[in-house]
Amino acid sequence: MFRSYTCGELNASHINQEVTLAGWVQKSRDKGFMIWIDLRDRYGITQLILDENRTDKTIFEKAKSLGREFVIQVKGTVIERESKNPNMATGEIEILVSELTILNEAQLPPFTIEDETDGGEDIRMKYRYLDIRRNPVKNSLLFRHKVAMEVRNYLSNQGFCEVETPYLIKSTPEGARDFIVPSRMNEGQFYALPQSPQTFKQLLMVGGMDKYFQIVKCFRDEDLRADRQPEFTQIDCEMAFVEQEDILNQFEGLTRHLLKEVKGIEVDKFPRITYEYAMKTYGNDKPDIRFGMEFGELNEVTKHKDFPVFNAAEFVVGIAAPGCASYTRKEIDALIDWVKRPQIGATGMIYCKYELDGSLKSSVDKFFDQEDLKKWAEITGAKPGDMIFVLCGNTDKTRTQMSALRMELATRLGLRNPNEFAPLWVLDFPLLEWDEESGRYHAMHHPFTSPKPEDLHLIGTEPGKIRANAYDMVLNGNEIGGGSIRIHDKDLQARMFELLGFSKEEAENQFGFLMNAFQYGAPPHGGLAFGLDRLVAILGGQETIRDFIAFPKNNSGRDVMIDAPSTIDDKQLEELNISVVVNN
Repeated sequence: MFRSYTCGELNASHINQEVTLAGWVQKSRDKGFMIWIDLRDRYGITQLILDENRTDKTIFEKAKSLGREFVIQVKGTVIERESKNPNMATGEIEILVSELTILNEAQLPPFTIEDETDGGEDIRMKYRYLDIRRNPVKNSLLFRHKVAMEVRNYLSNQGFCEVETPYLIKSTPEGARDFIVPSRMNEGQFYALPQSPQTFKQLLMVGGMDKYFQIVKCFRDEDLRADRQPEFTQIDCEMAFVEQEDILNQFEGLTRHLLKEVKGIEVDKFPRITYEYAMKTYGNDKPDIRFGMEFGELNEVTKHKDFPVFNAAEFVVGIAAPGCASYTRKEIDALIDWVKRPQIGATGMIYCKYELDGSLKSSVDKFFDQEDLKKWAEITGAKPGDMIFVLCGNTDKTRTQMSALRMELATRLGLRNPNEFAPLWVLDFPLLEWDEESGRYHAMHHPFTSPKPEDLHLIGTEPGKIRANAYDMVLNGNEIGGGSIRIHDKDLQARMFELLGFSKEEAENQFGFLMNAFQYGAPPHGGLAFGLDRLVAILGGQETIRDFIAFPKNNSGRDVMIDAPSTIDDKQLEELNISVVVNN
C-alpha cells in the first residue's frame, strides 16, 4: 500500500496515528538541523518534518537530497504543529517522518508548479501534464467532472438513455469543414469525423428510443478562438413526441438544476425573446442581459438636422453608458479609437454627456439643440450622469459595432460579474439565410430544422421570411445550447433540400438513409445540444474554455505537447493510396 491517507485528509483527530503518504515534493525548507517538506497530491498538501534529534540520520540525509517534484513515499506519526496554518485543511498537523522512499527523481520543472506560476501559456501547454498539477487547472478539470456527472444523473433520472453514435461517418456539404479520415479498405473513399450526431439521434427517434442523450466529442475543421477548439464536447439530446414548449421546459430544468447544484444559485423561469427583438435591442442573437444599455434607434430624431453624417446613414443607434458623463476627453478619444479598430470597423463615434444638472452636451452641438438631445436621452433611457454613444451606417454592420461597444463598456464598467448568471431563450430564428456569394439559401441552423407551422404557406413565395422552429439558450452573453424541432415528414424534408439548392440526386446521395427512415414511421421529434466546454467555463466564471479541457490545442489547432498534427510514414500513405505533394 503506497498510502493510507491522502495529503488533504489529515487533521487534529489523527494526532498520534501512524500513517503512510505518497506524492510530489512541492517545496523543501532546510534549516540545517531541521527540514520541512510540503508533500502534495491531488487532494492537498501535508507538511512533513524531520530533525536531527528525532529522525534517523540516513533518512535525514536522504531528505536533504530531495528536489522539487520528486515523487516520494513517507511513513510517520501525525503530530501537532507548533505554528498552525489556518489557510490549509491540514494546517493543524504535520508528519514526523520515520521512513522515506524516493519513488522517482524529477528534473527541475520548466515553471513553478504553484497557483501563481512564472510559466507562460506556450510553455505550460507544452508541459501540460505538469500544468495539471497546479490547483487552477486541476480544480477546473474536477469542476468539469462535477458538471458532467450532474448532467448524467439529471437526464438519467428524467428517463433519458445514453447511446453512443459512430465517430467514422459520411461527409456532408452543410456546416463547417469536416475532418476527413481515409479508408484503407475502401480505396479512394473517406470517412468524416462528426460535427454533431445530428442524423444519428434522429434515427434513434425513428428507432423508438424516445429520450436520448450523449456526452460526445465532435469535430470541426475551422478557425479557432478562445471559446472554440477543433475537437469539442456536446451534451447532445433528442426527444420524441414533443413540441417546442416541451424541449424548453426540459432543458430549462436541466440548466436550473446545474446552477443550483454546482453554483448554489436559484434562478426563476428564463426570459424568452425573439431573434428579431434580440437583434433590434442588443445587436446580436446572444445578448448579455446582466446589464442594460439597450439600443435606442435614433433615425427619427437625428435625420434632417443638417448633419450630413446622420442624413447619409441608413441607421443611427445609441446606447446610454451609466455613470460615464464624467469621462474625460482622453477617455472618450480612447473609446473612439477602439471602435475604429479594424476588428470593429466604425468610422467614428458621436457622444453626448447627460450632466448631473440635467443639461446635455454633445460633440455635435452645432447641429442639435437641447430639445433634440433630450429626445436622444429619452429613447436610449439615459439618466443624469450617463453618457450617450451614437454610431451610424449600414444597419447590420452598425448593430454589430454597437453590440461590440456595449460589451466593451460593460467590461470596463465592471458590469459583467462572473458570479451572476442571467440565462434566457432566443426563439424564432430565420429558417434560411441568403448567401450572395453562392447565390442560394443556406440553413441558419441545419437542413433538418422544421419551419414554424404558421409560416409554411410562405415556402413557395417568400422562403426568406419563414421562421424556424428553433431556439438557443444564452447565458451571460454566450450561446451555451441550441436546437430545434426537426422535420419528420419526408416530403417537407425533400422540399427543404430543394430550397437549399440540392438536386434530387444530391439529396438522395447525401441523406437518402434519413429520407428512407422517415418512410417507416418517424415520430415528431426535437432536441438540443449544449456545448459542455463553454457551459463549464461560464459556470466556472471564465469565458475561455482551454483550462477546462485536459489537453487542449493552441490557436493554430496544434497539440504542442505531442506535436500533432504531424507527417506520417510513406508506407502508411501508400497503404491508404494517398500521395502528398509538398509545395516549397
